[in-house]
Amino acid sequence: MDLFNPILDKTKNWLPQDGTVNYYGQILGRKQADFYLKKLLEIIEWRNDEAIIFGKKIITKRKVAWYGDKPFEYTYSNTSKYALPWTKELLELKQLAEQETGETFNSCLLNLYHNGSEGMAWHSDGETDLKKEGTIASLSFGAERKFAFKHKQSKGKVEIFLQHGSLLVMKDTTQTHWLHRLPPTKKVTTPRINLTFRTIEE
Repeated sequence: MDLFNPILDKTKNWLPQDGTVNYYGQILGRKQADFYLKKLLEIIEWRNDEAIIFGKKIITKRKVAWYGDKPFEYTYSNTSKYALPWTKELLELKQLAEQETGETFNSCLLNLYHNGSEGMAWHSDGETDLKKEGTIASLSFGAERKFAFKHKQSKGKVEIFLQHGSLLVMKDTTQTHWLHRLPPTKKVTTPRINLTFRTIEE
């Protein structure tokens, strides 16, 4: 699979301290990545995301979907979702993420950003439903976007550009000590889909 990124070191830790982030680069060829982007746009049951912030219900332009081994309840931003059953394509991508990382996942949160005006604010994936210090494998399809990390104490920042068909892995104490975000940009006019494979503890 290193055919597409012969010089990229997927064992490199992009964080200087307090966590581990590995960027594998493009683990899918262009044709495969294009296929999955098209399929995911068509078959996923996309919904506008909802959040309760300061007591007000916010509906985002960004769309989300939640799939898993069973109808897990997943709560964040004071709203709950129930996982839908896996599609064939999501199972294929889950298997690929598991092969690359050596981990196992039982759920996937998907995000659809229609263009660069849609992003994600600083946050960490520290929901109580998630496995403590578990691995999160993030697959990206579509527009290349900047992904940023900020240390909660030192405020030090790390930025990575996530390519079409690429894999980013966050693990260990990353969520405890670091925030991450997808900053908006006027330069991007095409959609991006992000799949984050996770482990929900029952």
